Amino acid sequence: MKNCVEVTGIEVYAYHGCLSEEAVLGGKYIVDVELYTDFSISAITDELADTIDYVQVRSIVVEEMGIRSKLIEHVAYRINKRFKESFPTLISARIKVRKLNPPIEGVVKEVAVIIED
Repeated sequence: MKNCVEVTGIEVYAYHGCLSEEAVLGGKYIVDVELYTDFSISAITDELADTIDYVQVRSIVVEEMGIRSKLIEHVAYRINKRFKESFPTLISARIKVRKLNPPIEGVVKEVAVIIED
């Protein structure tokens, strides 16, 4: 059985980007996560230990977003890697990292990368 645990709208202030100003000023990011697993056991046991802990999901995202990278692609890859290491029942994942108001000429609301594994 393949089920999904979603944690969406994780807001983080971080310092990613290729421009030196981004390392100083930082910016707002939003991360959405879909983790596919089989939670038929936790549905029966009603025990957190038998599923993916939402608190741990958020903690991993915040920790990885706190490590500066030039590219949000790199950050998304690291988040996905940590999920694989942390959740043995993980079947697949979808991670979306959105950078709000990127420093691009003209008006751009956000840019995003998505990793589906």
